[in-house]
Amino acid sequence: MLLKPVRELKSYNLGKELNVLIEAKAPGKLYIAGEYAVVEPGYPSIIVALNQFVRVSIKESSSYGKIVSQQYQEDSVFWRRQGDQMILDNRDNTFNYIISAISLAEEYAQQLGKKMAVYDLFVNSELDSPSGRKYGLGSSAAVTVATIKAVCQFYELPMTKAILFKLAAIAHLSVQGNGSLGDIAASVYGGWIEYRSFDREWLQAARNTANLKTILEQPWPLLKIRQLTPPDNLKLMIGWTGSPASTSHLVDKVAYQKSTNEMNYQDFLDASKQCLEKLISGFETQSLSLIQAGIKENRTILNNLASFTKVAIETPILKKMCDIAVAHNASAKTSGAGGGDCGIVIISNKEDVSTLLTEWKSSGITELPMKVHEINDIKA
Repeated sequence: MLLKPVRELKSYNLGKELNVLIEAKAPGKLYIAGEYAVVEPGYPSIIVALNQFVRVSIKESSSYGKIVSQQYQEDSVFWRRQGDQMILDNRDNTFNYIISAISLAEEYAQQLGKKMAVYDLFVNSELDSPSGRKYGLGSSAAVTVATIKAVCQFYELPMTKAILFKLAAIAHLSVQGNGSLGDIAASVYGGWIEYRSFDREWLQAARNTANLKTILEQPWPLLKIRQLTPPDNLKLMIGWTGSPASTSHLVDKVAYQKSTNEMNYQDFLDASKQCLEKLISGFETQSLSLIQAGIKENRTILNNLASFTKVAIETPILKKMCDIAVAHNASAKTSGAGGGDCGIVIISNKEDVSTLLTEWKSSGITELPMKVHEINDIKA
């Protein structure tokens, strides 16, 4: 992920001594169901935004600007203007998502007739553990969204959730090169969402033939983002294994394998789509039992994918996490690409989870006590 471990710093007291003009934040995310299939345009997934954030602050500067991550201060980036172009004086891939986000937001600003300025940009993340290990909550997506929000506020640009998603999706995709961009959608829209990814080949072609403003204003083929309302008795629990995983590398491995297992891969896509449509109906009908059945089925579908692609999605410790939860009247599965990071549990809020948590702890699994984050500050 983009942001590095939290360190105790003596300078850059964000938002207090810097006379900050603009502040923005974006939440992390967790995939609930539909992983891997969602990479294919039009296939459904369910994602939730969490109340842990990446925060970005901007203040105008007179000559050189800088980009500072509170988690990685020693590799701060300094930059200047050459006309309307942003010229970097030291480049570091730690900041690729931030720089890509700035570039897209400024391209949009220039097309709206805004004069370019120099500024300092400060980043602080809550999406890592106190010891510096990442939770797998989508920090690269959150920092992309928060940076674009901050830069667009700085230039006083009109903003909707749809425009913010599209800007952040283009910026993130230009760095990562793959993925569904569902984590971007969760960071923009908040809450529980149904997400179906857009046609990325169409977007690539459009970037070569149309200006950014035109692309942002038109519908994107197959893209769907819809808010979902969970049943009142649904409780979401998050188990963290302490083992990091690389989403982009795991997605690449599955993409490589699908070309030699086309029939099995299509069967996986069909099964995932049918499962997710039933799962989404559980939200529509407020049925916890239907949602739990869908989570159980999706776990089996992902394990079948892992079997024929030889990709380790459900690691031994993630299996232990899930099996413990299932033994306590819950449904559980890996979250996101798997291979480490987090798993999710769906359980009735009337269940006593104290024994479950004790067994997790004895197995080296940490509960992340996070809640769902709703976003209401930008028009849809």
